[in-house]
Amino acid sequence: MIGDVIGRPGRQAVERLLPDLRRELELAFVTANGENLAGGMGLTPSTADALFAAGVDVITSGNHIWDKREIYPHLEHDERILRPHNYGTDGVPGRGWGVFEAADGTELAVLNFQGRTYMMPIENPFTEADRLLDEASESLPPIRLVDFHCELTSEKNAFGVHLDGRVSAVVGTHTHVVTGDERIMPRGTAYQSDLGMTGPLHSIIGFEPRTVLPRFINGLPTRFEVGSGPVVFNAALIEVDPATGRARSIERIQRVVEL
Repeated sequence: MIGDVIGRPGRQAVERLLPDLRRELELAFVTANGENLAGGMGLTPSTADALFAAGVDVITSGNHIWDKREIYPHLEHDERILRPHNYGTDGVPGRGWGVFEAADGTELAVLNFQGRTYMMPIENPFTEADRLLDEASESLPPIRLVDFHCELTSEKNAFGVHLDGRVSAVVGTHTHVVTGDERIMPRGTAYQSDLGMTGPLHSIIGFEPRTVLPRFINGLPTRFEVGSGPVVFNAALIEVDPATGRARSIERIQRVVEL
């Protein structure tokens, strides 16, 4: 599971590293958060296709999935692109979860939710997850991977505890800063508060410092630009028992690549 991919540098890092990683680590399935892929904000059909061509199986997202309107019809037609499930269904394009087949033939589910603290007051992710897991017309396959796109580490932590034993993994995205709290929770769910970004290393959460610092120094609004230089690739390698859906291990993967 790959963290937020930031702009062209992030995409190029995925294209450079992922094919070899899939072979080296014998990866059966890969997710990546793509909401910052198109110029740092949003996703387009062409940038989504580039991630798929690089070896990503499913693209998850968050609040910035709505920034590029050309992706809206694509959300309806390409089941491999998810938006947060708790935006609801009334007039909202796309879907927030899906069942997919891994390279080894195993069926698995990918679920995408978004937090509410300091973010849009959308539907409650906790109760929406309960509804999806407990009331689905057909039970989901044992392997269930959750991308929780959320601002607050405490809300992410609470979501992981809430879903422990009911999903295989809960990993956070959105803050772009990797956390070192990866672990297997008591009931068998792999957890990490934030996967971190795949984007320019010497930046401010992926963006050129000169375009970000004025907001902190004098409060002036600025237009963010994607950073440059070496790119850090952040992901979590998760091994899951296909019969039970319980995670066996979770390991941080980090690479730095010169483009």
